[in-house]
Amino acid sequence: MTSHRDRVVIVTGAAQGIGLAIATAHAARGARVALVDRDGAAAEAAAADLRARGHVAAGFAADVADWAQVEGACAAIARTYGPADTLVNNAGISPKHGGRPAAADAMDPDEWRRVVDVNLTGAFHLVRATAGAMKARGFGAIVNLSSVAGRHYLPLVACHYSATKAALIGFTRHLAGELGPHGITVNALAPGRIDTPLMRGAAPGVNEAALRDTPLGRFGLPEDVAEACLFFTSPAARFITGQVCDVAGGWMMT
Repeated sequence: MTSHRDRVVIVTGAAQGIGLAIATAHAARGARVALVDRDGAAAEAAAADLRARGHVAAGFAADVADWAQVEGACAAIARTYGPADTLVNNAGISPKHGGRPAAADAMDPDEWRRVVDVNLTGAFHLVRATAGAMKARGFGAIVNLSSVAGRHYLPLVACHYSATKAALIGFTRHLAGELGPHGITVNALAPGRIDTPLMRGAAPGVNEAALRDTPLGRFGLPEDVAEACLFFTSPAARFITGQVCDVAGGWMMT
């Protein structure tokens, strides 16, 4: 349980759900974990729980869509733990209206912009803030949270979500080529239906239909995604980069 000892890990959207599971898994393996979330109080409460269990963790407030907030949070993390060598871009949103996504021709342009700013630009902001220190050290691991919706048409999400998750795959592959010569790996995870507050907000029948098409016959757990993330950030994956791994129980398999 020491595969990530003394690593400095940033996880965004870490106050709950998949992000919290990823932060917890890395802390349990010896990392110093920075939980970044728009809700700074929730992030710190989650970090306090990890500290009570003997782990090293702290919460930091930042809206990933805001460059100044990201820059400030990453500077505070570096002062607290040192420069990050591991980054997990998990923060993301998928707005619904009565449990259903907005159609493209009825979508508020402000909603489109907000989803792009959080899901895609937010990941860029974190990379911009951390990649320089990784390059200087000649080591780093970045994992971007995409989705099966980035590779398939899924009517249970809106076009902005699918577009940003597809873009994260292209972002991942470009960064893998750009940062690879500096010893930095960049990979992506594509979760399916994972039992989180976001999933539970779907309209009646949506999740049941997905479950019928999932060969493993269950919804995923945040811990399932966390375990896959741990692999990509561990020494075991040091020769793997530019890859996208479905964590979906066989649903919409590619």
